Amino acid sequence: MQTVLGANGPIGEELARELYRRFTHDIRLVSRNPTKIHDTDQLIKADLTDPEATARAVEGSEIAYLTVGLPMDSQVWEQKFPAMMRNVIDACAKYGAKLVFFDNTYMYPGTPAPQTESTAFEPNGRKGRVRAQIATMLLDAMAAGSVDAVICRAPEFYGPGKTKSLTNSLVFDRIRAGKRPFVPVSAKTVRSLIWTPDASRAMALVGNTPDAYGQTWHLPVDPHRLTYAEMIGVAEQVTGRRIRYSVLPLAVFNLGGRFIGPLGEVQELLPRYRGDNIFDAAKFATRFPDFTVTSYEEGITELLG
Repeated sequence: MQTVLGANGPIGEELARELYRRFTHDIRLVSRNPTKIHDTDQLIKADLTDPEATARAVEGSEIAYLTVGLPMDSQVWEQKFPAMMRNVIDACAKYGAKLVFFDNTYMYPGTPAPQTESTAFEPNGRKGRVRAQIATMLLDAMAAGSVDAVICRAPEFYGPGKTKSLTNSLVFDRIRAGKRPFVPVSAKTVRSLIWTPDASRAMALVGNTPDAYGQTWHLPVDPHRLTYAEMIGVAEQVTGRRIRYSVLPLAVFNLGGRFIGPLGEVQELLPRYRGDNIFDAAKFATRFPDFTVTSYEEGITELLG
């Protein structure tokens, strides 16, 4: 039994599909209101902030994947993520399940320095501190030998379906709707974005590779990084039309954040848009050389073609 905790999001859904395609049909989907993706899926309703419900969700699992996402709300993150991580670690330790944690980069410093699996945590906001806290909780449990786990870390998303990110909402969703895209902070710095289906496929692969456990993996991104200006240039080729864009400077987010909650919540992430964002996934590429990464050109074509 392989169990997806947080099965309703874009990562969890595609993860379940990849597990079914390549590894097992014995899949359990867990969320507050799970829905089947395959006829054979087992469904369990659970609130992962409840330790007993979490234990029931994990019991009988060989591998549990923690892919839960929460709304961009610092207070909600502070209240729920640490409790979820504690409960999942305890449940996996109790039942001997392996744990695969889908993580993000909020705890990394927002500088142009390349980010590797050994980059020190230097969060500059509330959400980043929460992510550093829960990643450290798991690393400590791994070091203590209480759980056999692996961390799969991904940068900002872009992609199809339910994918939510600043880039999707401000750039690609607006282009698809025939509207002028808004570029956050700078159009001239290179971005490291992960195609969401790639993230899920890679996590399934790592979770089913026994010698991958006990460490952190950066999930694969197209190493031929593009700037937003270059991405919009690709979008022009795909759509066959001229696309004018506007750059939203930091001041716009700072001002808007005073009145619009979601804008305020993204402010701690904006420093990483001022300079190049270099998420280094060379470790994964070396260990899994046959994994096919979706290029920016392929991804943008699928989104807009």
